[in-house]
Order: sequence, then structure tokens, then C-alpha cells
Amino acid sequence: MADVYATARGPLARIAGPVAARTRARRHRLLFSLTGIDALPHPPRILDVGCGALGLRAQAPDLDITGVDLDDRPSYPGPFVRADAAVRLPFDDGAFDLVYSSSVVEHVPPERRAAYAREIARVGRGLFVQTPAFSFPIEPHALLPVAHWLPPALRRPYWRLGAQGHWEDVHLLRRREVAALFPGATVHRERLGPLTKSWIVVRQIPAGRVDPLRDPVA
Repeated sequence: MADVYATARGPLARIAGPVAARTRARRHRLLFSLTGIDALPHPPRILDVGCGALGLRAQAPDLDITGVDLDDRPSYPGPFVRADAAVRLPFDDGAFDLVYSSSVVEHVPPERRAAYAREIARVGRGLFVQTPAFSFPIEPHALLPVAHWLPPALRRPYWRLGAQGHWEDVHLLRRREVAALFPGATVHRERLGPLTKSWIVVRQIPAGRVDPLRDPVA
């Protein structure tokens, strides 16, 4: 499994890497138990939005996964489309059984998040969206205590001391913001000890539907 902090700097990055790997493995188990993938009568078609170089394929290389990213990913090991999900995805409504998005929506500018949420919900029958919680005291990108709670004038110089080094204006989400983006979906807490580390939004795949591309009716 890829180390999400492999290019980060400092001792916190060395600690955070194994913790992140365990969290992602646990999250992958939730993907199956919460979304209804296992109950489908056909192999699931999954869209990984914001896939990066590997994304969900790091944990599930045998699944039918199509990657989407803002940047070209020539080494991505599977079908890939370069697109901006906050504008338009080149897929029909409900084209995928599940849309998966991990640690992406917090990077989308706040004014574009509603469009992003609507678009990924449009192309997927089910959703599994994870994003770090604003209430968690360690900013997960810079790996700095309370960095995301500071006003921008203080956050920017402080950020440069963190694991990333370069400045990124990341806006983490509160539970009410996540719930507003995905009405009708269930918002789960991902905990680290007693603290909420992330929010996981799930819209379960509807049962009893047939995929006409895989199970044509005679």
C-alpha cells in the first residue's frame, strides 16, 4: 500500500505514515460493509474521483475502477479520465455503481463544493466520500497542531513549518457542511481514539437493480 506521507518531511510524517495505512485499510473494509457492494449481482463498477497516481487501486487492484483526476496520470494502472468533477464528468447519470472520493472535497474551493457534490452524486448509484474532520486537532496535510483553526494570516507562515512545506489553502469541513453537501446520505464518524478524525458519507447502492450492460434482459 502506498505511503501517503512518503514525500512529506519531518518526524511526524514517519509516525503518520503507518497510522494512515492502518486507517485506510480499516476504511476499505467499511467500503464493503456500508455501501452494499457485496450484494450486487455483478462485479461493481467504481469511479475513483481524485484518484492521484493510484488511489483506491492500492487497496483493491482487482476491482473495476476508473480513475478521475484534474491532472494527467500516465502511470495510473487502469482506465483513466482527466476531468474536473466540479464542472462536468463525461459519464451518464448512474453510470457507476459507486463513486469513491477520499480526502478530495476539502481541496475543492468552498464555492465550488456544491457543484462537485452534485456531479459525483449524479454519476454514481452509491457514494463513499471521506474527508478529514475540522474538529480533529492535527491538520492532516501539514501535520501541524491546530493549523486549520488559525486565521489565514497566521496559518500561512505556520504551514511552512509542517510536513508539506509549500502552502496550500485547505479548508476542512464540519459535520453540518458535509451533511449539507450530500442530502439524504448517511454521515459516519471515523474515530482515532475518542476523537473524530474524518467524516465518511455513504449513500448505499440501491438493491434489486440490474446493470443492463452486464445482465442484459433477453
